[in-house]
Amino acid sequence: MNTTSQPQGIGPDAEEALFRRVVCGVDPSPESREAVRQVHALQGDRGVLTIISVLDTALAAQAGWTGASATSSLKDDAELALGAAELEAPGAASRLLEGRPDQVLVAEARKSGATLLAVGTHGISRPIGIALGSVTTIVLHEAPCSVLVARTRPDDQALPRSIVVGIDGSDESAAAWAVARGLADRLQIEAMPVTARPSKDIDLAAVQAITEDARLEEGEPVDTLLSMAQNADLLVVGSRGLHGVRALGSVSERVAHKAPCSVLVVRPPTDA
Repeated sequence: MNTTSQPQGIGPDAEEALFRRVVCGVDPSPESREAVRQVHALQGDRGVLTIISVLDTALAAQAGWTGASATSSLKDDAELALGAAELEAPGAASRLLEGRPDQVLVAEARKSGATLLAVGTHGISRPIGIALGSVTTIVLHEAPCSVLVARTRPDDQALPRSIVVGIDGSDESAAAWAVARGLADRLQIEAMPVTARPSKDIDLAAVQAITEDARLEEGEPVDTLLSMAQNADLLVVGSRGLHGVRALGSVSERVAHKAPCSVLVVRPPTDA
């Protein structure tokens, strides 16, 4: 039984609204192609998907590459990435832009009013990602919308077959549960709500107002969610909409980097 109230005004169309306008960043890596596969499968025939490949000429200059040949080589790589992505998502719009990938993707998400920004993770650890400014790290901190961090699956399935959802009683976790429940209903799979009970108290009444089926686990939220995600294909968490340095150390940011599966961070739009 999935008894769910909607104390925060979370509507039944939350999942559909999430996939209304999707932007997916790609590069020549297999992880980027996987991001396109997964977000295209999750979106289905609803909404608009725009695939963006970014030509980063500044990176070439930093690496000591000079001349038109270097730029031409980078452009060829970016166009190849777009071509491979288009095969995974027939009918999607595609664009080749120039700039720093993280900045371009965030700017395009804002400009287009994206409801979801999807990226593939290259396996960079969180501390290294913060230090080097990896695309995934910056997107998690700066995106004005929800974020999908896609990871490859051993069985090569684009659609998830099981979902774990973090519930802590907050409005944000209610939004995450609404999205996960909608996905589970549409795909006819299980969505398991999980509540971590750390040393500090948690408002169980607020949790039960969201769903009476939450599985209570003793432990810190990050450790609990990572453990439960070991046997899941998708981990869904809410985000309080923090950006920049305020997002460092948040539960959603940490599990997005460390989870063994894809992670969907449900975030309210910045203009909400």
